[in-house]
Amino acid sequence: MAKFHVQGERWFPPENSFFDEKKELWGDWYCDSEVGRLRSVLLRRPGSEIEIVTNENYQDFRWKASMNPENARKEQDALAQIYRDNGIEVHYAEEMRNDRPNALYMRDLVIMTPEGAIVCRPGIKARRGEERYAATALSRLGVPIIKTINGDGIFDGACLMWVDRHTVIIGTGARANESGAKQVESELRNIGVTDFIHFPIPYGHAHIDGLLNIADKKTAVLFPWQVPYDVVKALLDRDFTIVEATNIEEVKSNFSVNFVALEPGKVVIPTGSPETKAKMEEAGIKVIEVKMDEIMKGWGAIHCMTAPLKRNPLSI
Repeated sequence: MAKFHVQGERWFPPENSFFDEKKELWGDWYCDSEVGRLRSVLLRRPGSEIEIVTNENYQDFRWKASMNPENARKEQDALAQIYRDNGIEVHYAEEMRNDRPNALYMRDLVIMTPEGAIVCRPGIKARRGEERYAATALSRLGVPIIKTINGDGIFDGACLMWVDRHTVIIGTGARANESGAKQVESELRNIGVTDFIHFPIPYGHAHIDGLLNIADKKTAVLFPWQVPYDVVKALLDRDFTIVEATNIEEVKSNFSVNFVALEPGKVVIPTGSPETKAKMEEAGIKVIEVKMDEIMKGWGAIHCMTAPLKRNPLSI
């Protein structure tokens, strides 16, 4: 054994990766897909902040109408109960600015990865600062924060969609600029993501999840007239089945694509989209419906509200 005869550093760091130690030191947080069995989520139950939205000022917050606060809370509570009934832990962002009614759409503030969370930076002024309270909730739970969007970058979490451990769909548009997207891409490359499917989000849409979502390991549901060919081709090249949601009213007004997978092939969607539901069931997807009429007045639904904190890897 070597002997040291001079003063100097005699401690050497272990060669373990962060991922190797994460479960022991931080907890069991993980996400590398949209469909792995869901184990834990972060929500913001609509608080007093939604009560500031009225019939006179709703457009200031990018809403299509003001909500009935109690009905909105009941709708989200019903969704939370579905999660609990399926063995999913429900956590809440308990603090929020009282002038940020969009904070119930927690997906936009957090991107979960295999190593921890990326805290986003909202694209619109009416949402700036919500991410501070998302970070507070993550810290309280012990979820490692591996990146915060900074500089001139903007990026909403719903502008990213996991395909598998090595592949994501990443969007740019009104809620995610090139700087923000490059920051997300750089961080994901650092933890092993190799394939990036680029999705230019069309004018009039904020996020990917109003146009495309993943319902099973190899099944995607999408609105065919506004999803770029290159995105669909990349999914077909990976042996995906494509379910085309073509009922414009269901997609645009009833948020039929804005669902959350509880496990591969089992999703919860807003009520009111029988045509899309039938197509999904024909493709072998089990569909659970929950009323979201009040929540949708803020131009969001189930996927928008839900930030996954843990999903099982697809191999489990």
